Order: sequence, then C-alpha cells, then structure tokens
Amino acid sequence: MGVVIGIDVGGSTTKIVGFDDGGRLLDPMFVKAADPITSIYGAFGKFTDANSLELDMIERVMITGVGSSYISKPIYGLNCSHVPEFPSVGRGGLYLSKLSEAIVVSMGTGTALIHANDKGMTDYLGGTGVGGGTVMGLSKKMLGVDETDTVFSLAEQGNLDNIDLRIKDITKKDILPGMPINMTAANFGKVEDLATKEDTALGILNMVFETVGMLSVFAARSHGIKDIVLTGNLTTREIAKTTFDGMGRMFGVDFMIPDLSQFGTVIGAALLGMEEKKK
Repeated sequence: MGVVIGIDVGGSTTKIVGFDDGGRLLDPMFVKAADPITSIYGAFGKFTDANSLELDMIERVMITGVGSSYISKPIYGLNCSHVPEFPSVGRGGLYLSKLSEAIVVSMGTGTALIHANDKGMTDYLGGTGVGGGTVMGLSKKMLGVDETDTVFSLAEQGNLDNIDLRIKDITKKDILPGMPINMTAANFGKVEDLATKEDTALGILNMVFETVGMLSVFAARSHGIKDIVLTGNLTTREIAKTTFDGMGRMFGVDFMIPDLSQFGTVIGAALLGMEEKKK
C-alpha cells in the first residue's frame, strides 16, 4: 500500500491526512505544540500509530503551510515534497465540496481567497489580515481571554444589538430594495455602556466573519460564480454557519462549509501528491 501523506504546518497547529493506494481518505487529525518541529513530529507519530502505518508503507509526504520551511531534512528517513499553500487550498476545497469551480476561502490566522476549478486552475485572488489571529488578538486585549473555545462560548450568550449599528438604527426607509433592516451598517458602531463580555465576543466574531464574507462575495461576483467554499478552523463553529448563511441569502451566493472543512488545505496537499504519483 503506497500511502500519500499530507502535512499542513500552521503557526500553532499541524494537521495531517493520508490517502491509501485506493484513494481512500484516512482519518485526518491535528496536534498543537509550542514549535513547528515538535508539532510536525508529534502529528506524524500520532497519525501513523492511529492508522497502523509502517514507514515502508508510506510512498510520499507532501508538506505545506507557513511552518513548512522549518523542514529541510527527511522525516524519519522519508523525503518531503514542499507544496505551495494556495494550490492546496483550492484543490482541497473542491474535493470537499464536490464542486467543479468555486471561490475557496481559507480562514486561518489571516484569510486567503482562491479561484479554483477542476481543470487544475488555482488563482490566488488576494486576502486579508482579518482572520483567526484577529479574533484572538482582540479577545485578549478587550476581554482578557486567549482561548478560542472560551471566546465562542461567551459569544453564544451575546447580543449584537448592544454592539453593532444596524440599518434599522439609522433609517426607517429602504436604502435599497430588499436590503434587510438587520444588515450591519458599522461593526462596533453602537457599543452600549452596558454591553457585556458576551456581547463583545459576539461582536468580534461577527466583524471577522462579515469582513471575510464580503470579500468572498466581491470575489465571486467578479468571476461570475455563486459558489463559495469556506475552509479553516473557524468554519467549524455554529456561529460561523449562522453568519455566512445569512450573508448568502442577503447577497445571493452559496456559502458552503463542507465536512472536514478545517482540513481543506492539508487534504489538497495530499491530493496533489496523489496526482504526481499517477503521472
């Protein structure tokens, strides 16, 4: 069995997946560690043990992500092929969504947007520094919280009416036909004196998701398509789904958060290895 393994080395986590010789996706997983090297070796050991893989069963190791530059030597004697991150994002997004063309959005520490199709095109459209790093930085400064789970738990009890200025707050007339009155006019534009930590946590998340959502809408419109695939750790939260569903209805696009969305980039890296193998 010639297994192809993909490894995505991020700032604080490393994700790993594999495809067996029949093209079956092995259960993906991730590990956290203080530094990339420890994270990579920890993920590799955990993954091979969980899937009962011996080193001689592994044919290729494809490595991507911002921390991949730390790997310059073979891992346990296995040579690593470095894969550009943006083609991995596009390839993984299409695989998970089963679409032939889409705007694929990778929400990591920052956010990247890719226009991808099943003919092998993966155009990097740009991105924004707004992403998971923004959530954590603002949460630490404004809430004294530096754990992602805590931020989302607080936000579940929040009320945006105490934080954001909405269309309904500034006019009684329609600005544009069909524009919802609950549409955000200004993030953090109506912070009440009695706003709670829960309200602020929800405001932070909503600002990040709406910023990413609008950039995605602009990208989709510029390419004449409606399908937007969201990947990355932040997409697994219910608040993300609720926000993007609402924006999809508002702007006439289809936001999709597929199963295993947090593993989109690393799955794409492994798939590129599978394609190399076939050639």
